[in-house]
Amino acid sequence: MNRNAEEVLKKLKRGNHFFKLGQPRNPNNDNIRRKEVLDNGQNPFVTILTCSDSRVPPELIFDRGIGDLFVIRNAGNILDDVTIGTIEYAVEHLKTPLVVILGHQDCGAVKATIQGGDLPGHLSAITKKIMPAVEACRGEKGDLILHSIRANSYRVAHELRERSEILKNAILDGRTAIIAAYYSLETGEVEFLD
Repeated sequence: MNRNAEEVLKKLKRGNHFFKLGQPRNPNNDNIRRKEVLDNGQNPFVTILTCSDSRVPPELIFDRGIGDLFVIRNAGNILDDVTIGTIEYAVEHLKTPLVVILGHQDCGAVKATIQGGDLPGHLSAITKKIMPAVEACRGEKGDLILHSIRANSYRVAHELRERSEILKNAILDGRTAIIAAYYSLETGEVEFLD
């Protein structure tokens, strides 16, 4: 991992520490910051792909504010072409040195994938993306849901590295790094898995 990515990771860990203690510092959350990013544009220091679950607010769990994080959210923190393109934009144009794939405890998309069955509408498009992680964990001792959530974050991080030439080159050039992470709803702690 490059030095810039390591610094960003330290910043995220520090912010998460204050959050899980219930003592957030709430930086960059005032009218001055709002005007600053309006006048000067955005300059986020990290890109985060996470689940749409309302219990997983990245700005809060990392104790950050306006313009600090470039966040992409969808059910199950999965990849499609639009999501990959959005991450490529963040790395190429916003120069974020770190991409975090953040799964979380009690993920409904992963649970629905494990439960299986026919799903209405476009819901099966989500579970099809998560199924490889679930299948890789079947037969492991312990909690299938927990193992699958973690495996899904790893798989998405790996797939992102493989599917995007832009990101692959940015990693090789030392301009960015991609890591998987897991957020505990119970404790508030983010565990970085890579």
